[in-house]
Amino acid sequence: VSITTSSTAMEAYNQILTGKFDCMVLDISLPDMSGIELLNKIRTNEELFQLPVIVYTGRELTKEEKKLTDEFAATTIMKGAGSHRKLLDETTLFLHRVEANLPEAQQKILRMIHDRESVMAGKTILVVDDDMRNVFSIKKVLEDKDIKILIGKNGKEGLTCLNNNPDVHLVLMDIMMPEMDGYTAIEEIRKQDRFKKLPIIALTAKAMKGDRAKCIEAGANDYLAKPFDVDRLFSMLRVWLY
Repeated sequence: VSITTSSTAMEAYNQILTGKFDCMVLDISLPDMSGIELLNKIRTNEELFQLPVIVYTGRELTKEEKKLTDEFAATTIMKGAGSHRKLLDETTLFLHRVEANLPEAQQKILRMIHDRESVMAGKTILVVDDDMRNVFSIKKVLEDKDIKILIGKNGKEGLTCLNNNPDVHLVLMDIMMPEMDGYTAIEEIRKQDRFKKLPIIALTAKAMKGDRAKCIEAGANDYLAKPFDVDRLFSMLRVWLY
């Protein structure tokens, strides 16, 4: 992995304009311009719009800053105990496509480094999706990792299942479903104090501009576009189950 560092916002901006990067880790406190301003500048440039940006900061964000990072950043990590490991997992999400182009020997080394299925083993995940083909494929890959799967065929069933099994560790929530869609189901889950911190990953049929912001606004922690890459799903699960 090749890493480029910058000490100022403008230096970083000029580097991403002239170079080719697969991911950016951004601090908020910079000497010439705040990281939030730089993030906004990146998102208003069509050539840079798709660049994944991870905000990695040591201070609490203001309400306005959090709103902007929720909309424009891939994720936000607060510096502290365990944050370096989470940062590694998050950057891995965006480096899978690069990893696929490496020689097999190097891919094997990377798989050994990131093979932390022990984080997932023994966990219980609720999958809420009306497409049983999708449920079957998710169930198959997750059960291979010793993960227990619960299933809800729509938002209402998902809520009932969660209330009956409050020890669930994470929810994979489809957005477009009959009876009760994913947005509504997530909002209902967040109304209960016991589920305020429950990790919820929204599943969307296709990635569209604004999808992530809408999912986060409803209460999801992250989102994944279908059809999803299995390695990306596992990396995301490691992040939120850690």
